[in-house]
Amino acid sequence: MKRLVIPVVFGLLVITAAWGELEQQDWLQWAQNPEHTGFILVEGQAPEKQLADIVYDPFVAQEQAEENGELLVHYQVPLIDKKHVYMEFKTGTWVTCLTPGSWVFGDACGPNTWNQEIWNEKALVWRGGKLQTDWTFQSDWKPEPVGSPFLGAGGLAGWEPVFHAAIAGQFVYVPGFGGTVWKVDKENGKALAQINPFGSTIDPNTFVSGPLSADSQGNVYYNALKLIDPSLADPWGAADVQGAWLVKVTPDDSATTVTYADLVPGAPGAFSNCPGIFFDPTTLPWPPSPTAVPGSFPCGSQRPAVNVAPAIAPDGTIYTISRGHFDPLSAYLVAVNPDLTTKWQASLQNRFTDGCGVLIPIATAANPNQPNACRVGTTPGVDPTTNALGSGEVIDLASSTPTVLPDGSVLFGAITMYNALRGHLMKFSAEGEFLGAFDFGWDSTPAVLPHDNTYSIVIKDNHYGGLGLYCSYANPICAPLPNGPYYITRLNANLQPEWKYKNATTDSCQRNPDGSVTCTPNTHPNGFEWCINAPVIDEDGHVYANSEDGSLYVLNRNGTLRHKLFLNLAIGAAYTPLSLGPDGKIYTQNDGRLFVAGEESQ
Repeated sequence: MKRLVIPVVFGLLVITAAWGELEQQDWLQWAQNPEHTGFILVEGQAPEKQLADIVYDPFVAQEQAEENGELLVHYQVPLIDKKHVYMEFKTGTWVTCLTPGSWVFGDACGPNTWNQEIWNEKALVWRGGKLQTDWTFQSDWKPEPVGSPFLGAGGLAGWEPVFHAAIAGQFVYVPGFGGTVWKVDKENGKALAQINPFGSTIDPNTFVSGPLSADSQGNVYYNALKLIDPSLADPWGAADVQGAWLVKVTPDDSATTVTYADLVPGAPGAFSNCPGIFFDPTTLPWPPSPTAVPGSFPCGSQRPAVNVAPAIAPDGTIYTISRGHFDPLSAYLVAVNPDLTTKWQASLQNRFTDGCGVLIPIATAANPNQPNACRVGTTPGVDPTTNALGSGEVIDLASSTPTVLPDGSVLFGAITMYNALRGHLMKFSAEGEFLGAFDFGWDSTPAVLPHDNTYSIVIKDNHYGGLGLYCSYANPICAPLPNGPYYITRLNANLQPEWKYKNATTDSCQRNPDGSVTCTPNTHPNGFEWCINAPVIDEDGHVYANSEDGSLYVLNRNGTLRHKLFLNLAIGAAYTPLSLGPDGKIYTQNDGRLFVAGEESQ
């Protein structure tokens, strides 16, 4: 296979194409490497056929029944070394609600009983052309409680958090119960240690929150948080977070922690008042007046966002995301030194000037109630829901995580409510200076292609329909937008589009037990969402991504379609990652199943 060796020069900084491990061809963690770039020095195979189809989540049908057919579960990326494929597998019990969806009223079923499921890490191996189980490690990890079922009310709104291991050296580090991590021999699956950074007692209200990450020295990093006992109070909306930490585990099993209070010392305190948003539909269009100011509410203590994997730069700097427990707008990108002291913190607040008058029209005196428009006289550039400059919002339903670029700058994708639940891909320098943003389809860890003394950035770029631009009330101001279009977009280093590939599939299809495919025509006339939360780029610049139309796509370096393979089912799903093996096989997901695609089974 070809090798890509490109010296990339930025001033006095010289970085190679793979900038973490030049010869790295294994997929050992979220987004492949410590920087989370999703780029691998492997030539991907053409997905000519399915080489494997393995169920890892047996509860998909029940999970969909509780969510009106949607699959709101975050899944691990398949981890791959030269011998094994490591993947999460769920067992245990899913408690089905007698009335679908009744969990939202507090019934002991569905997401309210996530803790009755069991999460396992399995090592799979190719034998005789089949992907078979080599060993299984059963973890005691449990997810955070779901909390409120309603978006914006605090909690996870039915979105199951991710269970995500990482490989470092000869070990698989697996999330455990009470904020612990299991160190497992990657060859035989035997547990060598349960590492507890918080002493000898395991606290059931402390959680490993998000994927584990590993640096090139074998150190493992992850976020942990402690919530109030849900039998005493709502852990998301009625009580402040009880503790929040960034954890570092070294190869000799020692663990150190730093609190998020220490990492983000300049943030508002737990009882400080943070500005809210306008919520009274009788005052539409927003802002209610050119000088209106929304009410305020307690910020809550700083804590990690759920599902965020820390990223690690080549110089050892760790990047993570912090937010107020009660306030997703009080959010920060935090740079941390290897000794877990703060290097800098950069607020995501009041960074955007593309609200009213740019992404959202400002109404005129002749048409003051123009749908999806800001009030007459609004200050150009503001977010109509706050009447201030737009802010990156960090909600716990997402899975986007920081990405370190070849020049040392950092990307993070945050949601912004005023552009129809899209978001902004934000770029900061290695010193914490805000460099700009791109309005995009949010909830995605971008992939990065180094080339020609620069780099390109690949993102999911969905346009979501069904809601108004900034409100969803039954009010003419909040006229629903059409669905789509849905793009995979490649940006240059300055966040300017280089190309866009549009999903043009209109039919909903499913694979039948006999292997045939049945389609219902024209169910999605504007295409399907890209359900990818971390795309892949191979050494030739080809892009690999999943779509809710049930297909795996491979795009050429220039943004044209190279290959498309239908997997199993067109499905509304939580965004899923994929990976490439060292031989170029493609490991992807659909409908709670692990699919392997390629040219050959050996």
